[in-house]
Amino acid sequence: MEFEKIVDIHCHILPGLDDGPKDLEQSLSLAREAVKDGVTHILATPHHLDKQYVNHAKQVNEVTEKLQVALDQAQIPLTVFASQEVHINGDLDQRYADLLGVDEDKHYMLIEFPHGSVPAYAKQLFFKLKSLGTTPIIVHPERNSDFQKDLSLLYDFIANGALAQVTATSYLGGFGEQVAEVSYQMVKNNLVQVLGSDAHAMKGRGILMHEALDQIAKDFGEQKAILFEQTAEDLLNGERVVAKGYTLPTKKKKFWLF
Repeated sequence: MEFEKIVDIHCHILPGLDDGPKDLEQSLSLAREAVKDGVTHILATPHHLDKQYVNHAKQVNEVTEKLQVALDQAQIPLTVFASQEVHINGDLDQRYADLLGVDEDKHYMLIEFPHGSVPAYAKQLFFKLKSLGTTPIIVHPERNSDFQKDLSLLYDFIANGALAQVTATSYLGGFGEQVAEVSYQMVKNNLVQVLGSDAHAMKGRGILMHEALDQIAKDFGEQKAILFEQTAEDLLNGERVVAKGYTLPTKKKKFWLF
């Protein structure tokens, strides 16, 4: 498929802030990879408030501005915007002023769950964020072990107004067959609404946005791929996005032979 633009709303492209590029040259290399893949706009999303990284909004804004200057000087046709991949914590509503959204007005925010669980306080926290005008977007739910075991957990979050983002590498099998199958089911059942690269400038964590959109088009038709790309643009622009048509996968019947 051909796209006039491709927006990547989840990319660790900023240098020296987390486990993404170590320096500016690595950032520029990742940017060139993105442009080659057809990506035109990237939301820079360093980790924030997980066990390893704290990246305050002011610092992220400053580093993003410097990267854009470097991109322009290197004549790399890519536009970057500042954001964060915010690790879920029970007091995010109290830290709200230091959090960056997908869009400037924080209508949407990328929220990361632990890989091994869904915190019991998550629903209450999401309610607080919604009351502040922010819709949480659960990033890479396909790599969370609780969601893998029971997609009804993700269904409940979506039914309560949250959104979710699947990772291109996951959909293409880069994290293994199980994660690829879960990703497929999430896309099939409209439990995820947008695609992101979650690229980290390391082996096996590339952009792959165009390839993933092509695969979604092959699996579900071009309109599905177009919707995923348009949703990324809408989120970046702060337009209204709501989950539609989400369902739970039909459980396979077991047949016993005696």
